[in-house]
Amino acid sequence: MNNTTEMDLTNLSKPALLAMCAELDIIKYKSKTKTKLIEIIKSTQIALGCDIKTEVKITDMSQEQNIISSPDSESVSTDHKYTFIEVCAGGGGLSAGLIKSGFTPLLLNDNNRDCCKTLKHNHPHANVVHGSMDNIDYSQYINKVDLLTGGVPCQSFSHAGLRKGLDDPRGDLMMKFIDILNLIKPKIFMIENVKGLLTHDNGNTIKKIIESLKKNNLYNIHYKCLDSSKYDVPQKRERVFIIGILKDISHSFEFPKESITKKLLKDVLYDVPLSNGAKYSEEKKGLFRMIPQGGCWINLPENLQKEYLGNSYYSGGGKRGILYRLSMEKPSLTLLCTPSQKQTERCHPLDERPLTIREYARIQTFNDDYEFIGSMNSQYKQIGNAVPVELAFHMGNSLIEVLH
Repeated sequence: MNNTTEMDLTNLSKPALLAMCAELDIIKYKSKTKTKLIEIIKSTQIALGCDIKTEVKITDMSQEQNIISSPDSESVSTDHKYTFIEVCAGGGGLSAGLIKSGFTPLLLNDNNRDCCKTLKHNHPHANVVHGSMDNIDYSQYINKVDLLTGGVPCQSFSHAGLRKGLDDPRGDLMMKFIDILNLIKPKIFMIENVKGLLTHDNGNTIKKIIESLKKNNLYNIHYKCLDSSKYDVPQKRERVFIIGILKDISHSFEFPKESITKKLLKDVLYDVPLSNGAKYSEEKKGLFRMIPQGGCWINLPENLQKEYLGNSYYSGGGKRGILYRLSMEKPSLTLLCTPSQKQTERCHPLDERPLTIREYARIQTFNDDYEFIGSMNSQYKQIGNAVPVELAFHMGNSLIEVLH
């Protein structure tokens, strides 16, 4: 096979890329877009050029404890740039953005089976491991990974959750992530979490996490809350990123610069592929027919307001998420794990229905050929929990600037 590792694949035609896929024995590639073909080819070339074990099937840790065999450390190739491990990877928004920016996954992990099926379906040559992140043998990756990252479970910090923080079992996963970090010592780490992390327990939780991350005095640490709508995402979605850079790396880290213009729903909600979607009752459809784009329950006649809200009508507060219709002229509100909840409605701007699966994915800036595996509810949850791909892409570019 010709050495094409350094070739600029973007200059090749799609037929040439298809021929290369056939040469590399890649399967199920004929329907992929040119962008997807390039991603698959690069991943395959890296996999063939090193001895890190890549599973053809998803490894299931419910039956095995240490699921990744660890070869001699000298056998792990590090002659390629920009590798990453992601734990708590979910449906793959963060990994898709990092891959787009130039990173290659060595290991993708989640404890949800549907998420792992989605990851393996879209990244067939990646090592995808299903199970708890603390049951993996990471010894082959010590000092051999550029980036360790993960959306460590954040429900315990969420404004919408119970906010138990590190006392919640899911908060304990944050400490397990730190244990993995201290073991493999990547050049960079990145933790993604919800905005509520910054204010939980009057700021004591984030302080405790940062202190734990600084314990071994290995990393310079930065953290910031970013609004996705300022990074080419048609959605207002705020997430905290904690970044650590090894102290012996001289290049300083800077968070990505905000985009000059904002994307609106009208920029993405057109020619969307057909897909499944949740439905409204006829009663709710009737209510939404009275609500304009960007409006909510307050646009209803008063008698219908009282009937729909019940006792909460008299409780005060904004409650503007109730019966909310999105606007084509604005970014979406934050997409959630289910498309239709009474307190957090996200009605389509033009139709009396929730957003479909593919509309959800468009707003989260997934490519149309990125497919989600599982029931309709599972797919909504995977997309709703994801880091928007374009936000992850911008973060990946900033991290690569450090690795340069």
